Amino acid sequence: MAGLRLAFMGTPAFSAHILRALIGSSHDVVCVYSQPPRRAGRGKKMLPSAVQQLAENEGIPVRTPVSLKASDVQADFASLRLDAAIVVAYGLILPKPILEAPKYGCLNLHASLLPRWRGAAPIQRAIMAGDRETGIAVMQMEAGLDTGPVLSETTVPITAKATAGSLHDTLAEEGAKLLLETLGHLGDESLVARPQSEEGITYAEKISKSEAKIDWTKSAIELDRLIRGLHPAPGAFFEHDGLRIKIISAAPINVSGKSGEVLDGQLTIACGEGALALEMVQPAGKGRMNAAAFLNGHPIRQGEVLP
Repeated sequence: MAGLRLAFMGTPAFSAHILRALIGSSHDVVCVYSQPPRRAGRGKKMLPSAVQQLAENEGIPVRTPVSLKASDVQADFASLRLDAAIVVAYGLILPKPILEAPKYGCLNLHASLLPRWRGAAPIQRAIMAGDRETGIAVMQMEAGLDTGPVLSETTVPITAKATAGSLHDTLAEEGAKLLLETLGHLGDESLVARPQSEEGITYAEKISKSEAKIDWTKSAIELDRLIRGLHPAPGAFFEHDGLRIKIISAAPINVSGKSGEVLDGQLTIACGEGALALEMVQPAGKGRMNAAAFLNGHPIRQGEVLP
């Protein structure tokens, strides 16, 4: 298909990667929608999203409505005369007038194999659940949350060392390729929408801060998945003598002890089942360091039981 007239709707870095691929393609991104700038960093300055920054650098008009429900916002969207809108982790609900305005509707690039892990945090939840594979899907959007028929998808394995960060990057690369391939067939008979199964539906709830604190009564395997699923952000952590220590990487090992017990002088911690050998940590306010370097400056004695 010849180049399409598109709007792009997205907010975080994952979305920006997809937008960059569209900008470099034969398609014409005539407008970008992103969530409004928000306060971030130590100075709490108002910062535009990764998508807004990229679009402005490329000279593409950006709109940042707080909602798409207002009639004037919907009229402005319809006036773009789009072939399609591409939605990637935008974060706002698209009302029916928005969904129906483009010629081919709104297409969502979603980081899971639907209907598994509909919702906000599919990459993290797939790792935390111990899934052996995930993927990326292009979906025709409808009113429900990630319920629309799937136009195309590709599968990606989840390795034993995969983190949310590394899987994010892989899925962004695969997603960009899949989306461009799908757009090349939009409107022809080779692209068949597949309704999602009513079985195997799971929801990837947004990650809460309370999930990030290590519960040593859980198994070492489960905690390893948590650590990898929350890396690089927000990061799983434990506390010792009032210091918050983020775990960057750890290895589950087959030894046992009382949950939370420090088993040696190398930062091996007993879990509800098995133990975790902490490899890389990051104390609050400091950089990353290996276990030996951390213990030099913050001794944790063998036999202590961590909360």
